[in-house]
Amino acid sequence: MMHNRKIAEIFNEIADMIELEDEKRIFEVRAYQKAAMTLESMQEDVGDILEKKGIGGLMAIPGIGKGLADKIKEYVETGNISKHEELKKKFPIDFAGLTRIQGMGPKRIFKLYKTLGVRNVTDLKKAAEAGKVKGLGGFGKKSEEVIQKGIRMLESGKGRMLLGNALPEAESIIAKLSSSGLADRVELAGSARRMKETVGDLDILVISETPGKMMDFATGLPEVKEILLKGLTKTTVMLKIGITCDIRVLDKASFAAALQYFIGNKDHNVKVRQIAIKKGYKLSEYGLFNKKGKNIARDGDGDIYEKLGLQYMEPEMRENRGEVELAAEQKIPRLVQKEDILGDLHVHSIYSDGDNTIAEMAEKAAGMGREYIGITDHSRSEYVAKGMDEKKFKKYSREIDAVNEAMDGRIRLLKSAETDILKDGSLDFSRKALDSMDYVLGAIHSNLGMDKAAMTKRLITCIEGGVVDIMAHPTGRLINQRPPINLDLDKIFDAANKQGVVMEIDSYPNRLDLNDENILKAREYKLKFSIDTDSHRTEHLGLMRYGVSTAKRGWLQKDDVINALPYEKLLGMFKK
Repeated sequence: MMHNRKIAEIFNEIADMIELEDEKRIFEVRAYQKAAMTLESMQEDVGDILEKKGIGGLMAIPGIGKGLADKIKEYVETGNISKHEELKKKFPIDFAGLTRIQGMGPKRIFKLYKTLGVRNVTDLKKAAEAGKVKGLGGFGKKSEEVIQKGIRMLESGKGRMLLGNALPEAESIIAKLSSSGLADRVELAGSARRMKETVGDLDILVISETPGKMMDFATGLPEVKEILLKGLTKTTVMLKIGITCDIRVLDKASFAAALQYFIGNKDHNVKVRQIAIKKGYKLSEYGLFNKKGKNIARDGDGDIYEKLGLQYMEPEMRENRGEVELAAEQKIPRLVQKEDILGDLHVHSIYSDGDNTIAEMAEKAAGMGREYIGITDHSRSEYVAKGMDEKKFKKYSREIDAVNEAMDGRIRLLKSAETDILKDGSLDFSRKALDSMDYVLGAIHSNLGMDKAAMTKRLITCIEGGVVDIMAHPTGRLINQRPPINLDLDKIFDAANKQGVVMEIDSYPNRLDLNDENILKAREYKLKFSIDTDSHRTEHLGLMRYGVSTAKRGWLQKDDVINALPYEKLLGMFKK
C-alpha cells in the first residue's frame, strides 16, 4: 500500500539509528521494528484509516501506540517524519538500501561509514571493488566477497518489486476503478496476474464507455506519483510505490483477446497464435478473427482457448512450460486452490521471534476457517530469533496443550518447532524433545556459505536420519537479497522421496521457497509438499495465497499437498 510500505521503511531506519545511538534502548528499537512489520503486512492503507477513523483508528492497529500513530499521521500529512529527519543528520546513511545486502546490519554499516565514508550501495560497491572492505577488522576477504555477491543480486533485481508488495497495490487500484461508476469491467493482467514472484510493472485492462473520464479518474488516484503517458486507450503512470502501471481501456469486442494476450508470457502467446493459424484463425490482442475477418471472441480469455480447441489454463501456468501441449490433449489437471488448504504447518509465536501469543495465532486462524495450525517456534541455535532451549521448549509445549484445550475443537494445534539443521546434519533438539512433537520441521539458518558437496551432504544426513518430516524453505533464499544455498537438488529430492520427507513451499513473499521451477523438478520425484505461511504475526496468516499461487505455477494438485488433508489423516501420515 502506498503509505504503509514507505512508513515501514522509515520505521526500520529509525530503529537502526536508535540502536546505534544507544544500545540500551532495545525496547524502543523493537517497537519500531514491530510496527514496521505490522504496516508491511496490512492490506488497508494507513492514510485511508486516518481519513476514516482519525488518530484513534491508527491506535487500534496492533503495536501502534499514540507516539507511533502521531508519526504515521505526520508522514501522511507532510511526507516526512521529523524524528527520522533529525536522526538522518547524525547518521546520513541509506540504511534501507544497505540492509538489503546479505550480512549488512546497522553496526557493520556504521563502521563502514565511519572508516570508509560509505553512505549508500554505490559507495559500498566502490569500496569493495577497490579491496578496502577486507582490510577492516571484523570483515575480511570472505565478507568482502559476500558483500559483492549481495550487491550483484540487488542490482539484478533492480526495477522489479516483490509480488507481495505490488499485488495489494494493484488490487487497491482495481477496487477504485471498479467502484468509480465509469467501468463495466476491470481485470489485472501481466506477470502479476500470473503471480510471478517479482513484477516489473502492473497491467490493468478496463472496459469503459467513457474512456476520457476513465483516464481522468485513473490518473487522479492517490497511488499515482506521475503521469508518463495519457491517452484514450492507454495511460501509463508511475506509482508512489516505485513501479509503473499501464491502464488500457478496451471495447467489449476486443476484451477477451486482450485479456488472453496480456496475461500470457510472450512464448505462451506465440504457441497459442501458431495453433490459431493452423486452425485458420488470426489471433491478436484485438480479437480472434475467422477467415471472413469476423471477431468471434466473446467475454473472457477462456473463450479464446475454447474456440482453439484448447483446455483452459489458469494464469499461473501460462509460461510456455508444456501447458499448451497439455491443453491441446485436454490433460490440464485441476490445480490446488486456496480453498483446498485446511491448515498451516509453519507458524511462530512470542516463544521465539513472533509478535503474537499462541492463543492469538490460534484464534485468528480459527476465524479464517483453518482446521489446524502447527506452532513452530525456533530452536536454540537461532539465537537472533530468540530460539528456545529445551527448558523453554517444555513450557512452550505445555502452553500449546493448554491452548488446544481452551479452543475446544474450534481449531487443532499441532506441536512442532522450526528446528535448526546443524553443520553436521544433526538437529538442534534432543531426541526426547523431537519425539514429543507431532512432526519435525527442519531448517537451515547457519553456515549458509558451505560448498555444494558439503551442503548437500548436510541435508541428506538430516533427511536420512529419519526424524525430520518437513524441510522448511529448502533453498534458504531471500528474493533479491540472498541467493539460494548451494545444493544438488536432484540428490536432495531423491533422498527425500526415499524417506518420505515433505518439501515446504514457504508463502512469505520474500521467500516463496521452493520456487515454481524447483517445484516442477521436485514433482518428478513424486514428493509431497506443505504450503505454509511462516507467520510471525496474525496478519501473516493471510499470506497463504502467495504460496498457493507458487504451487500452481509448479503445477501442483490438491493430492500433492499434505495440508490439504483433514486433521486426522494428516496426523496419521506423520505417525507413519
